[in-house]
This record gives sequence, C-alpha cells and structure tokens, in this order.
Amino acid sequence: MAVSLVVIFHLWPGALTGGFVGVDVFFVISGYLITAHLVANPPRTVRDLASFWGRRIRRLLPAAFLVLLVTAVAARILAPSTQWAAIAREIIASALYVENWALASASVDYLAAENAPTPSQHFWSLSVEEQFYLFWPLVILAGFWLARKWGANATVLTGFVMLGLAAVSLAVSVHTTASEPASAYFITPARIWELAVGGLVAVIGPWAAPRLAGPVRILLAWTGIAGILLAGFTYDGATPFPGYTALLPVLGTALVILPAAQDRLSPTHLLRAKPLQWLGDVSYSVYLWHWPLIMLLPYATGGERGWLENAVIVVLTVVLAWLTKTCVEDKFRSAHPSGRLTPTYRFAAAGMIALTVLGSAQLGEVHYRQQMAGEQLEELKKGGDGCLGAAAIASGDECPPDNRMIPEPAVAKNDRSDAYRDNCWSNEPFTERPVCTYGNGDIEIALVGNSHAGHWLPALQVLAERHNWTITTFLVSRCNPTDAQLEFDTDEMTENCHAYGEWVMEQTKGKAFDLVITSERQSVPVHGTSWETTEAPAVEGYKSYLKQWADAGTKVLVIKDPPYPGNEISSIPDCLAAKDVDSCSGTPESWHWMDPLDQAARELAHPHIHRTDMDEYFCTDGVCPAVVGSVVTYFDGSHITATYARTLAPYLQEPIEKALAGQPPTG
Repeated sequence: MAVSLVVIFHLWPGALTGGFVGVDVFFVISGYLITAHLVANPPRTVRDLASFWGRRIRRLLPAAFLVLLVTAVAARILAPSTQWAAIAREIIASALYVENWALASASVDYLAAENAPTPSQHFWSLSVEEQFYLFWPLVILAGFWLARKWGANATVLTGFVMLGLAAVSLAVSVHTTASEPASAYFITPARIWELAVGGLVAVIGPWAAPRLAGPVRILLAWTGIAGILLAGFTYDGATPFPGYTALLPVLGTALVILPAAQDRLSPTHLLRAKPLQWLGDVSYSVYLWHWPLIMLLPYATGGERGWLENAVIVVLTVVLAWLTKTCVEDKFRSAHPSGRLTPTYRFAAAGMIALTVLGSAQLGEVHYRQQMAGEQLEELKKGGDGCLGAAAIASGDECPPDNRMIPEPAVAKNDRSDAYRDNCWSNEPFTERPVCTYGNGDIEIALVGNSHAGHWLPALQVLAERHNWTITTFLVSRCNPTDAQLEFDTDEMTENCHAYGEWVMEQTKGKAFDLVITSERQSVPVHGTSWETTEAPAVEGYKSYLKQWADAGTKVLVIKDPPYPGNEISSIPDCLAAKDVDSCSGTPESWHWMDPLDQAARELAHPHIHRTDMDEYFCTDGVCPAVVGSVVTYFDGSHITATYARTLAPYLQEPIEKALAGQPPTG
C-alpha cells in the first residue's frame, strides 16, 4: 500500500494529492519490522550489532547501488548538460545515504527551488531509514542492558525509551515544520518518531492484540485504513508536513498493524491476497526504479508525460523490480558461506566509493567544460565584439545572425553575480544583515532589494570601475524591503522580513549614499492576500517605503524588473540544453509579471524617485529571445546571467547618471 500511494502520487499527482504520505506508512512499517526482529533477538555484543548491520547491507544496498549506477549512466546520456552537476552530487549523496540532508540544505536555497528534481531524489527516504537502522539497534541494546542492570522488564523499559524518543522527535517535527518547513520535510530528527511509532507497535502489539475482541480488531484496522486514505486524498502541497498532520497516516498505519486482525472481514486478510503479497515482495525495487524512470523517460522521448508514457513507466517499473528482486535482492540476501562479515562491509565500502568516484568524474567533466567556456568568454570580451549581448539589440539590423550560446547552457546555469560567491544575502529566516562592498570610488551607491536587485550587480560593477563608484549591497532572498508585510510560511519569517526592510531603510536613508538603486520581483504575496488580490496592497507598501527615502532627501533609482520567463519555463539554460532557441523564447505578454515597486514609483512621481525600464534590451519585435547577441539572458527562470548583465552596463549608465545629478525623472 505504501509504495502504491507514492507511485500513484508521482505519476498522477492530481488524482492522489496526498500520496506522499505513503512514505510515512513505509516508515512505520519499517520501524515495526526492524523492532520486532531486534526485540526478539536483542543485540548484546558488538558482533551482534555488526551482524544486524550486515543483514541490512545485504538486503538493501545491492539493489540500491545497481539503480544508482544505471541512473548515473542513463542521466549522462539522456539528461541535458545543465542537469549533470546536480545529478552527480545527488548520486554521491544517495550512495552515502545522506540524500535527505543534501535536500534539506538545498531546500533553504531560494535559487535551488527552481532546479529540476534529480532522478535519485527519492533516496531521501531511504537515507532516513538507513540512518535509523544505524542507531536503533543501539537503543535496543541500551534498553536491554539497563533492564538487566536494574532488574526491570527489558521489553517494557525499552518501550518507554522508544516512547521518549518518539515524543522528542515529534516535538522537533512540529517545531521545525512551523519554523523551517522546507527543510523539516527531509531531516532525520523530524522523521524518527514515525519509525519509532512502528517500534512501539512491535513492543505493545504482542501484549495488546490478544486482549482485543475480534470486532474491535477489525474496526481498528479499518479505521487505520480510512485514516491513511483520508490523508492520501485530502492532503496536498499546502499541508504543513510532517509535523502534527503526519499523525493521521502514522497512527492510521499503527492501527492497521497493532490488532494483527486476521479475520476474513479485516483489511489485513484482504491485503494477504497473492497479487498484493507479490507486489509487497517487490515493493522495495518498485520504489527504487519508478522515480528514475519518471525523471528520465521525458528526456528519452522528447516530450511531456501522458497516459501512454505513464503506462510504460508502470510496466517498466514492475518488470525491472521483478528482475532486481530475483537476480539481485535474493542473490545477495544470504550471508557469506564462511559466516564472515568482512565481505559484506567490503562490498558496501566498494559500492559507495565506486559511485562517489563516478559522480566525482561527472562533476570533473562539468568543471572542465565550465573552465573552457569561461576562457572562451574572456577571449571574446577582449575582442570587443560590438554585437555581444544587449549591443545586438541596440545595433538593430547591423549584427548578423549568430548561433553561438555564451556561456553554454551548462555554464550559464551558474553564471551569477559575485553576491552569491561572497555570501551577500540575508536568507531565511532573515535574521542576518550581510553588507558587501564593491569598488572604492568617491560616489557611494547602495543596491537594495531581493535577488532581482542582485542580478544587476555585474552591470554596476562594470560602471563602478569606469566611473569611480562604490557599490554597497543590501540584498535579501525572496523577502522585499517594503512597508507591507509579506506572507511567508511562518509568522517568524514574515516578521523578520519586515524588520529587515526597516533596518535597510535606517542604513540607507538621508545622505548615507549618493544614490539608492532598487529592484524587486514580487515572489511572495502581501500578508492576508492571495496572488489575485496582492498587487494593490503591494503597491501601497512600496509607495510608503519609497516616500520614506524621498522625504529624507535620498535619491532613488527604481529599475523595472525584466520579463519573467518563469511563467512558462522554469530554467532557460535547461530549456536551451534540450531544445532550440525559439522554443525557449517568449513574448512580452507571456513573460509578463506584476511589478508593484515600479508601479509605485510611477504613481509617486516624486522628484527624488527615478525609474528606468530596460525591457527593450530583453524583448524586440514582440519576441523575448532566450539568447540575445549570442548571450544566454537568464541563468534560471527569472534571474539575468552575469554575462548578459555586464552587456547592459552601457545602457544603464545614463539613467544612473541622471538620478545622481538629480535631473527630473523621465518615463
């Protein structure tokens, strides 16, 4: 049932919006099975522990290593070059069973949110499980050791230890889901309680089940099934998870297992049907294979997944799972004939090392290609190409067609401003206050805003070097410095973002800088509004904020945010790596996104508030090309590449100089 929920959710998410709870069902069952085995055969020595871990290695790692190897090779052949580095890093993390921590780390990176999922991303749950297997036998060992020392009932004492760990982990889960929801989904401390609940069922079940009447056992089991299905059909991406909402599928699974009901009317009896038993036997391999097939098949077919493609994935998953179960899982499960554990651990080490080397080799290839592309770009800059980047639009028809892509898509994906390298960002939960300085000129300019202010930094650096400017950055991810409170995942982040904006105002208003340059993308709605109703209150928040600068005598230049490909394309480099330039281009209408900051500047019409619109260098003749003057314009679905930003410097110079001189705003 667990793997079926997950597979259906991944293939048809609209049909089972909460199918992700299948992982939670899986955790409870795993905790139950492992604990039942450990309580029946408690480890007493280091040899016992080594034997247990050896059995886990033989049961799980051979199939996992096979799938990771096939995935790594297939991804190198099928996936676009822009995905190679991310896939390689996660192959390594999956092989070392730390994929959940890798995803938790990436989940707090705003830019990583637009990255395509990798074919090994599903290994996060297996990583949690393996980490559980590593320390859970130690819990059992400690519980039985203390029981012997204190003369207590070992099973009862161990059950209380499990209960304590489950309570602590559940508290961590509830807290982190409320405060850091993106990472809470993956981290082990927020998930251990689910496996521990399975462990508690293994301890309590043998005592409780015989004391329950038949009808009660049947009722409990069906109640558990109902709880799982209710979560599967009603939960969705907006459900805070795991936290307290995970109690429904977790306790539902516990209620199915606990009564051990074998009556004809019980779900347990029905789940013992041979087809379901066979699916249960191959479920581990089904889980391993289904996700790489979902991720890689569209690259092979060159199109989106439909019912036919999904049907092919189901068939291939079942066939590969059966072959893997028969030829790999069953072959490796038994111990070495000599009873020695060394071959088992040697195999685990060799597999992890081999996959790490394979992933590192892929990363090395990506690094080499990036290095070569960087050298070619530097040579091109030295040549002073008058048709490079924005100059091609400014020159009109004088520039001949050019099929080059600079940087190539795999390099463009990481072609970002120095603000990223220099850690100039205040990231969630927005408590940090980083400030970076570029140049040492006499004219002081502050660059204020979120990542859509940061992507103008390369252009400003070019101008600062030419005109004796100093650029000081006040940059924050997702959050917008404004008087309007924004609707983040937690109240803490909402308040911290607003406080960050107040701090920036205090640092920049008055005569602290000769000019404040600001730009934003509205990536979060105003608190208490939806995307349909947020524009007007967002404009008012910016008007109030801009007026504070203006009333303090601060000169401000608002740069209108450029067109937003993210409406249609999550990553321009990914698109260019898989398709032609025309397929990755858009129109001013299809790439339109609200810009309440620019609108606020227009409505204020204050002599200290200037604005400029650079859209003419992104869209021409009704088309917004993904490549302009041979230069890739965006490094994802909304942020300008550093290379293209530098080519915009000559056209940004005039509006900046006018704002510095205090000339009347235009436009």
